[in-house]
Amino acid sequence: MKIKTKKITYEQLMKMPGRVHHDPVRPIKGLRWLIKALSADELKKAGFTYSFHGMERLGAEEPCLILMNHSSFIDLKIAETVLYPRPLNIICTSDGLVGKEWLMRQVGCIPTNKFVTDVQMVKDMYYALHTLGNSVLMYPEASYSFDGTTTPLPDTIGKCLKLLKVPVVMIRTHGAFLHDPLYNNLQIRKVNVHADVTYLLSKEDIGNRTVRELQKQIEEEFTFDNFREQQEKHIAVTEEFRADCLERVLYKCPHCGREDGMKGKGIYIGCSHCGVRYELTEYGYLKTTTGDAAFTHVPDWYQWQREEVKKEIVDGSYQLDAAVEIGIMQDMQAIYQVGEGRLRQDKTGFHLVGCDGKLTYDQSPKASYSLYADYYWYELGDVICIGNMEQLFYCFPKEPIPVAKARIAAEELYKIVKHR
Repeated sequence: MKIKTKKITYEQLMKMPGRVHHDPVRPIKGLRWLIKALSADELKKAGFTYSFHGMERLGAEEPCLILMNHSSFIDLKIAETVLYPRPLNIICTSDGLVGKEWLMRQVGCIPTNKFVTDVQMVKDMYYALHTLGNSVLMYPEASYSFDGTTTPLPDTIGKCLKLLKVPVVMIRTHGAFLHDPLYNNLQIRKVNVHADVTYLLSKEDIGNRTVRELQKQIEEEFTFDNFREQQEKHIAVTEEFRADCLERVLYKCPHCGREDGMKGKGIYIGCSHCGVRYELTEYGYLKTTTGDAAFTHVPDWYQWQREEVKKEIVDGSYQLDAAVEIGIMQDMQAIYQVGEGRLRQDKTGFHLVGCDGKLTYDQSPKASYSLYADYYWYELGDVICIGNMEQLFYCFPKEPIPVAKARIAAEELYKIVKHR
């Protein structure tokens, strides 16, 4: 999938009007049927199946909030298939509407900026549920999992459930991450995908529980490890490209400590500095071919990297400093490529300067609990996105850097400032 881009000067962009808010609409049923029909072939190839659990408790026309884990690009096709023909609005990233705003709104999309406080989004959800009588689909993780485990959830979910006052349904996918993990450059694997659709909470349940109890339950429901599930269920990923670009996730060598030498290719990932090499086996284990293994489980390696980042933050040495190409979302017409700049991240947050000094933007660590970082974003490249409700700045590093590290750092810095 690609996105519309346009090169303009920063001065031209500053003269343009910003986005205009629109109320959600009831989706056109014919368009939803078309999406379902167009999804059928890919889902068939993925051996897709699904199961309902307790869904008889939900009325056919009763609005509900659907929470779904976010594993791969197949997620929306799954949701449209299992939920059709239930009237549905979908909370989606605002850049998903770029170049096709009218169509996406008629499908039922409600745009929001990822990891940005968006009070209007909650108002739009309430309007969709209680005025339009639609259900609302939301991916509370807001971003795809990098290492196959849960990404951080906002700490306002329990409060949101109290405000919306509708039943909650959960869609939990199995195999979707293994079928098409984000790091693997859109290379599809032959892994069957299943979805469990579960009636999770009634309006009475929500009314009888505290915000903290609701928050805890949702966090528990969103606790998973796709690599562990692969190992326990003995699911084989036999493709010879399964470790391609795995350095996007496992960017730091646990043997020599370098962050600029890891490379995943074929079924192996190794370090060009110390020569260590691991095989990602067909059952999801890491097996060293050059000595003793530091890790045998991808999420354990990723968690070690998190601990390393925390150490850098505490001792004051953490810093990202990269030359970037800058894209800005000012409206829904295009991502405007305005030129070059420099992105820095340290204990004080993000600092972006570009367009010969005409563009400056600072974002403190307390602005968000996580970071919109992505691999091979709309086939343009790895990206770090920062910003607010008025503008989003898409920063494409001109040299390879681990955007996963930037996301980890943003999450750990937020924890620090939150608990001060």
